[in-house]
Amino acid sequence: MQISYNWLKQFLKLDWEAKKTAELLTDLGLEVEGISTFESVKGGLKGVVVGKVLTCVQHPNADKLKLTTVDVGTDEVLQIVCGAPNVAKGQLVPVATIGTTLYTPEGEAWKIKKGKIRGEVSEGMICAEDELGLGTSHDGIMVLNDKLQPGIPCAEIFKVEEDEVFEIGLTPNRADAMSHFGVARDLKAGLRQKEISKELITPSVSNFNIDNRSLKMQIEVENSKLAPRYCGVTMSNLVVQPSPDWLKNRLKSIGLKPINNVVDATNYVLHELGQPLHAFDADRIHGKKIIVKTLPAGTKFMTLDGEERILHEDDLMICDTEKPMCLAGIFGGINTGVTNSTTSIFLESAYFDPVGIRKSAKRHGLNTDASFRFERGIDIEDVEYALKRAALLIKEIAGGDITSDIEDFYPKRIEEHQVFLTFEKTYSLIGQEIPQDTIKSILASLDIKVKSVTEAGLGLSIPSYRVDVHREVDVIEEILRVYGYNNIDFKDKLNASIAPVSKFDDYKLQQKIGDHLAALGYYEIMTNSLTSPDYASLLEENEVDKPVKMLNPLSNDLSVLRQTMLFSGLEAISYNVNRRKPNLKFFEFGKTYHLKGEQRNEYKHLSLLLTGNRSAESWAGAESKSDFFYLKSSVTSVLERLGVNNVAQASVKNSIYSEGLTFSINSKDLVSFGLVKKSLLKPLDIKQPVLYADFNWDNLIELASKKSISYQEIPKHPEVRRDFALLLDESVTFDQINELGFKTERKLLKNINLFDVYTGKNLPEGKKSYAVSFTLQDAQRTLTDKQIDKIMAKLQKSFEEQLGAELR
Repeated sequence: MQISYNWLKQFLKLDWEAKKTAELLTDLGLEVEGISTFESVKGGLKGVVVGKVLTCVQHPNADKLKLTTVDVGTDEVLQIVCGAPNVAKGQLVPVATIGTTLYTPEGEAWKIKKGKIRGEVSEGMICAEDELGLGTSHDGIMVLNDKLQPGIPCAEIFKVEEDEVFEIGLTPNRADAMSHFGVARDLKAGLRQKEISKELITPSVSNFNIDNRSLKMQIEVENSKLAPRYCGVTMSNLVVQPSPDWLKNRLKSIGLKPINNVVDATNYVLHELGQPLHAFDADRIHGKKIIVKTLPAGTKFMTLDGEERILHEDDLMICDTEKPMCLAGIFGGINTGVTNSTTSIFLESAYFDPVGIRKSAKRHGLNTDASFRFERGIDIEDVEYALKRAALLIKEIAGGDITSDIEDFYPKRIEEHQVFLTFEKTYSLIGQEIPQDTIKSILASLDIKVKSVTEAGLGLSIPSYRVDVHREVDVIEEILRVYGYNNIDFKDKLNASIAPVSKFDDYKLQQKIGDHLAALGYYEIMTNSLTSPDYASLLEENEVDKPVKMLNPLSNDLSVLRQTMLFSGLEAISYNVNRRKPNLKFFEFGKTYHLKGEQRNEYKHLSLLLTGNRSAESWAGAESKSDFFYLKSSVTSVLERLGVNNVAQASVKNSIYSEGLTFSINSKDLVSFGLVKKSLLKPLDIKQPVLYADFNWDNLIELASKKSISYQEIPKHPEVRRDFALLLDESVTFDQINELGFKTERKLLKNINLFDVYTGKNLPEGKKSYAVSFTLQDAQRTLTDKQIDKIMAKLQKSFEEQLGAELR
């Protein structure tokens, strides 16, 4: 939110530097994120002065140029080459002197330099109004009042206004501060705490009078729940034209483009008081009647931006007797807006239900200054006051008359909220005792009325504009922010209790595995739990549950909660690959969300994603692609780090993997991993293979917590290695060899490793050769050849009998 300092000083007479005011606003909770400078004329006409043309003759080397001498109030007369057809001796003109920076209409800067034009020296520039940013004309140079003196800065003549603009990062709860008056109101409370008393100057509406009753507009509110208060008044005999400069400057300083005096006045009051208003061309309102109601779903409505909207049955509309005219509190219609030919208006000021406005704005993808305020809650008691303020302002700058009574629909008055504040809770939450007189003073500065006083606390009445203050803790927060967080004492001693924790706590194991994966070269990602419903259609119907939908989605692409970690990870892969980062190793801890019947379930996962090469290209070695076995080694290392061993494995068959495995223990799936199907990569425009592992973190935590840590002495005796070259059927897997080997020799066999595979020539059809190593070790003594040969013979027999193996 942008706040003009000059505008702010209309409510509080301050002579502070903007930086000092910004510091106080930040201390009050209105964080000033930056201060920018605004100039009503870009560049502020710095270096542009009044000059008197002393001589004007034809340029000796150019038919369309003149050679002039100009007095700019200095000891030296300037020679300037000018191409304007209207330049003449004796004129007073604006002169941009050497070193002056001017700006094009597009905002590009260029500097005036001394130079030669067709052989003649030129020491400045006589300017047209578009070259100075004072208008659009380029027909000739500007000719100034002949009573001016040479050398006077043009900034003084054209009243260039300079302003400093605060960029305030407003929190959503502070609807009361969404205006210059609201910020000034807060600033006054902060100044009072510093013992600086400043009067808050409010715009007067005492001159509001009805000139005649020649244009009556009837108001009918059919849906008082969505429109608890609705006010309006008519004005006639207006002259729609550009706004005066002071009003244009106020709007431009906060980034608004002036339109015409009527629309600008409504925008001005919006940013002045925080009350949105809307002006309708009264001559286009059929039946001279305003009806506030909802319309059937599917009704078409054209907004001011020329876009046709399809209305929802809950969209509140401002209608006449024939048609909808405005999407209430959000955006006006194209058929009843104020134009240059408008002479009479119906001026609207209302309070609309915040929830209804928020839902309608989201449905139609609209975010306007009005909806921004309505959906956070405005002051219902300010509706009529703002209407009078706007009507008087329009009358001041557009002429005309107020031609009806104010029609005010307000059937159920909203009472001020009551809160009881206890001193004990105040001291407890703030962390120190604040004098009771200080508390009362702060509450008074915030317009919070003290209705009753007891030894225990205060009975309070909250002003209607503080829609965010409902509880005792809200009041305490208000007291603290005005008292000043910096004024709370810090104790030298910090007390903290130590909570008993288990070494198997989720966050500890998550940190442990995260560090482990980072050491393996993986990068952690954090993706959005919200995702597109279209992803579910890429999986088999029996593999997805009913989606958990958002009630108020930001967009269709973020309208459901994810049921798999895969697609959010693939989006990260796609984003990086498209930015020339093809070699990726990601891991992520996150949740999936499932709806089965009426039951909502959350499951925690750890996912791994691999694509491209294992490492960057290097002269020292050939490229090594990330493949299934590389992913398997990562998966296995995670399980080993958690102390999970002796897993059962099976082929995974689902719509995610083209090939893969599942590891489980006692029918509990721990992880599935493999190569992602190309059909899932195509919608995300991923053209390279992607490997994916999905750990069921909840099951892993449960298993890890049951594992006890065991220790053993490092063996003092050497291990022994023996190798077999086994001729096997192609259907035999290494896992069968590994499992059978450890079943055959449980005590001394420590490791089995496959170090070579051969298929092809010199082997019988349907056969393959595995070179397998066996590591043997006895912790108590050195193994003898006789013991080793006996074990190897036993292994050979098992392989021959159960796997049909032959020694080569």
